[in-house]
Amino acid sequence: MKRIVYPMKVLAVKIEYRRQLLEKMVHGHVTTRGGKKCFAITYDPERPSVNSRIPRYIRVDSKLGLKLSTEVNAYLSIKAEYDNLVDAWYSLYDCSPPRVVLPIVQYADPHGMNNEFFKSQKDCCGRYIPDNPTVSEHGQFKSKNEQIGADLLNSLDIPFKYEPEVYLGSIGEMINPDFLIDFYEIDRCAYLEILGMNDKANYSINTATKINGFCRDVYRPGREVIYVILYDKHNFDEKYFVSQVLSAFNDMIPDEALIWESVNKAI
Repeated sequence: MKRIVYPMKVLAVKIEYRRQLLEKMVHGHVTTRGGKKCFAITYDPERPSVNSRIPRYIRVDSKLGLKLSTEVNAYLSIKAEYDNLVDAWYSLYDCSPPRVVLPIVQYADPHGMNNEFFKSQKDCCGRYIPDNPTVSEHGQFKSKNEQIGADLLNSLDIPFKYEPEVYLGSIGEMINPDFLIDFYEIDRCAYLEILGMNDKANYSINTATKINGFCRDVYRPGREVIYVILYDKHNFDEKYFVSQVLSAFNDMIPDEALIWESVNKAI
């Protein structure tokens, strides 16, 4: 994937999420003052008098400077993400990005699948151990397709847990979906299944049983569970994978959550 183009609502949410984070963070950068390295603090939520015209200078090697180092670095990281996202917005649309009402309220959430749910779930719960696992910087996986999926999720800034476990009461089975992914900006997570061996009878039967179980236990496709069907298991379609994940993300954001400052919306 050379470039990821986020759907409009996803991009708006990503911008607004970071904008709100920045409002709560100390803003600053490293400079030199009197021959000494200092932090120039240009915004501090707890000090209204500090601004870019009247910055607060703190020596980097002071006790307070050492404490501020982590805060300033965190600010610079989030600010860089924010600026890149805003640039991406203006490369696509001729209007300012809308404000977004956060947190996003879902129409329905039958299983409480929010950020706290994601944090509470264990990963790597699957019992099957392959003879030749695939290893990448993101962990060990049972197949190359799962490893590629993990790499793409990482490039999309979507946290994931590999092979969590979920009990489907309708079929009386504990299963291990491929991933549990977290759309943390909207306080929402979902199971993600990569389906790619439909030429094998046992696999197809197990897949059909699993999908039926998810359905009967009220896990909605595109909401609580996302299916990515690979019609050619030997050629991973990265664009299709990304589109399925981002389409689900986009659909979880209601239109009314976006607040436009003018009547001219993005087209």
